[in-house]
Amino acid sequence: MQHYRILSALLLYPEGDLVAALPELEAGLIPQMRVRVAPLLIHLAENDLITLQQEYVQTFDRTPSHSLHLFEHIHGESRDRGQAMVDLMEEYKKHGLEMQGDELPDFVPLFLEFLSQLDDEAAAGRLLGDAVHVLAHLGRKLAGNGSVYACVFDVLEALSPVPAEELSEPPIKDMDEALETFGPGADGVEPLLKPQAPGPQPINFYPRAAAHREAA
Repeated sequence: MQHYRILSALLLYPEGDLVAALPELEAGLIPQMRVRVAPLLIHLAENDLITLQQEYVQTFDRTPSHSLHLFEHIHGESRDRGQAMVDLMEEYKKHGLEMQGDELPDFVPLFLEFLSQLDDEAAAGRLLGDAVHVLAHLGRKLAGNGSVYACVFDVLEALSPVPAEELSEPPIKDMDEALETFGPGADGVEPLLKPQAPGPQPINFYPRAAAHREAA
């Protein structure tokens, strides 16, 4: 399932190594996927690295509605987001993936790299289907703002075994509550993740509206 790894690479901060590897990445995709992501491949190949990096930062780091952190789009900074990330880390561990580095577990490229390492294609499809609601939401936001990165999310939505549902807007961010719950990070701002309840918990990728229907 190398297509997940390739799509993951295309969503990373552009470095020289990524640009140099574009022909290899393109060759690793099946024709249908190659056609869909062609706009991004061309854009990465034809622009200088500084421009690409500035665009990436503006697109993903400085535009909250384009955040590459899945749970931010459905939980904001609430307690639900922290617990969902703890649950996702447990899912990674269950499949033998140990996280390294400083990225949060709901970072989209990390999630796609995880899918690429699964031996069971059905399991990968199930997890993608869980997350597709958020991924499609992010893709629509990117497309609405004319971002060339939207094509990657079109591919992911097409790969999903279930159709994407509409998301409601995330709750208002309550950083004071998040800091009280998780404690400050090394920079004194970002909350650290700590489990809020013992035992297995669901990975809350789903739109809240869908969860409410199930509970009704």
